Amino acid sequence: MLEWWINFWSIYSTVIFSIGINAMLALSIYLTLSCGLLSLANAAFMGLGAYAAAIISMQTALPFPVALLAAAVVPALVAVIIGIPTLRLSGVYLAMATLGFGEVVRVIILNMDITGGPMGLNGIPLKTQWWHIILLLAVMLYTLARLRRSKVGRAFEAIKQDETAARLMGVNVSAYKLLAFVLGAFIAGIAGGLNAHFTFTIGPGNYAFENAVDILTMAVFGGTSNLIGPIIGSTTLTILPELMRSLKDFRLAANGLILILVVLYLPKGIWDPARLRAFWQRHQTKRTTKSKMGETG
Repeated sequence: MLEWWINFWSIYSTVIFSIGINAMLALSIYLTLSCGLLSLANAAFMGLGAYAAAIISMQTALPFPVALLAAAVVPALVAVIIGIPTLRLSGVYLAMATLGFGEVVRVIILNMDITGGPMGLNGIPLKTQWWHIILLLAVMLYTLARLRRSKVGRAFEAIKQDETAARLMGVNVSAYKLLAFVLGAFIAGIAGGLNAHFTFTIGPGNYAFENAVDILTMAVFGGTSNLIGPIIGSTTLTILPELMRSLKDFRLAANGLILILVVLYLPKGIWDPARLRAFWQRHQTKRTTKSKMGETG
């Protein structure tokens, strides 16, 4: 049994680590979506966190928790700076602005010596352990669950439903939007710091437009009506490419087809409590009807 586990872990440890990291990223964009913000900056925030943590680990003797703290704080501070002017936008305009910010970050990283330029950073200490990811993910889920049921969570929901009505009810829309944006950057930065310390190497291409879309897709695929959806979506989309390795060159096409089918037939994601409750009620009604017909017969 022990030998089986050792073999399993040696083969699939990277996938398991990736599930945890992607779950954090999906939660980071869930925060902004829960406030009605369509932001594509989370990949850039992840990159800022990854580089901040990696540089500290490689060039100082500071402990790993300090590097992770920097990975969270640096993108959060940047989010405050860019969030104040950009969060006046909404919808596709906000998406375009945050996407532009991501490209700016990528180009800056590409041309800095301290970040390794186009080659990125290699030889990052392998400090991330499985329990780091589990512990931090559990803390994030607990905190976000409490936040969802708090005054802040209710304000997020009100802004998402109708920003004008929320403002008329006395909700400080600008402040709550900025809070959601900064918290999302904070979580994405932690994910970046953890990711950098188990992949050994990072580069500017790891945090480009495609990665921003992937993060958004994970959250939307699972569903953004609650915290379970992003976890399911990120886990599914991380495991799916591994399950379809036998398709080889057709793997990406099959992956895309599955996404299209989910968007068409499950527009609120895989995990939609309202749909599941309706399905369960229909099932119970059919069982009750059959039971009554059987008694009548």
